[in-house]
Amino acid sequence: MPTPHRSPRRAVRGLLALSLAAGGLLTAGGGSPALASPGAGPTAVVSMGDSYISGEAGRWQGNSLTTTGSRNGTDRAWTGSAYDPGRVYGTTAANGCHRSDSAEVKSAGPIASALINIACSGATTRNVFRAASGGVAYKGEAPQADQLASIAASHDVETIVLSIGGNDLGFADIITTCATDYIVWYSYCHDDQQAEVDAKIDGVMANVGKSVDEIRAVMSGAGYAASDYRIVLQSYPSPIPRAAENRYAESGWSRTNTGGCPFWNLDSDWARDSLVPQIANRLKGVAAAKGAQFMDLRDMLQGREVCAKSSKQVSATVPASASTSEWARWIDQNQTQGPLQENMHPNHYGQAALGRCLSLIHARPSGNFSCRNTAGTGASGMYLTALS
Repeated sequence: MPTPHRSPRRAVRGLLALSLAAGGLLTAGGGSPALASPGAGPTAVVSMGDSYISGEAGRWQGNSLTTTGSRNGTDRAWTGSAYDPGRVYGTTAANGCHRSDSAEVKSAGPIASALINIACSGATTRNVFRAASGGVAYKGEAPQADQLASIAASHDVETIVLSIGGNDLGFADIITTCATDYIVWYSYCHDDQQAEVDAKIDGVMANVGKSVDEIRAVMSGAGYAASDYRIVLQSYPSPIPRAAENRYAESGWSRTNTGGCPFWNLDSDWARDSLVPQIANRLKGVAAAKGAQFMDLRDMLQGREVCAKSSKQVSATVPASASTSEWARWIDQNQTQGPLQENMHPNHYGQAALGRCLSLIHARPSGNFSCRNTAGTGASGMYLTALS
């Protein structure tokens, strides 16, 4: 994989390290240990944070009602005789971090020599902080900022892309509450859930800001200047469409049993046009305050959401396709096709699209951008729009 051109500052640092070693000032034994110059290793792009960047739901190529075999080709864990999630999530199938082979950074193409994913499904901001700053290990793994320290010491880290805050706000609880209110209680969720989000969001955004500070502290400690690397903070896409764009009627059981999108119209519109934009706008403010780039993903799944009119479920007669299938995992309330934690996340197609977004913003050294899809195309149709 080709290595992009190195900045003059990084090159000078590398030459200085070689000169010192040649002159005997860095020793391999008998004195101070020899250390690689910060940023002198292979170039790297690192993804950190939660399930929306770890690769959760990367197992799935669209959604199919077929519950056996390959589920009409949607289940990438099918071996021909059994299901092996490790084919997609590798060793993280066991601990639940679910870093898929198509996760955003893995789908970004040859933007660096090393594409490193340390995000973990379910992570909160405190799982990003360094342990010395109150960070907490998660699913048997050290806090992500501490993992980053090792990467920064052995690689020339160019870009760090971060997705965090959703679990602090209780995304999973919001989805569960709204679905339960539709299926069981026949009541709306948006009013009480909005109040809960409003009560939490200031504290959550402060911790998102601290996460960026923790990353900068790690990079500074590894010898990087702020100009040697970039942090890209990204927002979240909506996995469900607006009510007017849902292909299933609000009444009856089709949204629950067929579409896998059990939400009332008013709740759908709230999630798509109020909650997701509110979080995106606040994250943009954090990025501005902390000197990070911002990538707005609120419209990334437009028309590709679960139950969207312009997308289709996969069936025996409708093959899985990045141009026609849904790009997010439906709600499989009976867990007939994998664990609940995969629900409402970008699937294999969505992650390939996210990877394209990352590659596009990696090529833009400054500025904030929205990443959107082009109807009827796959990941190649993703494009950036500059934000004011």
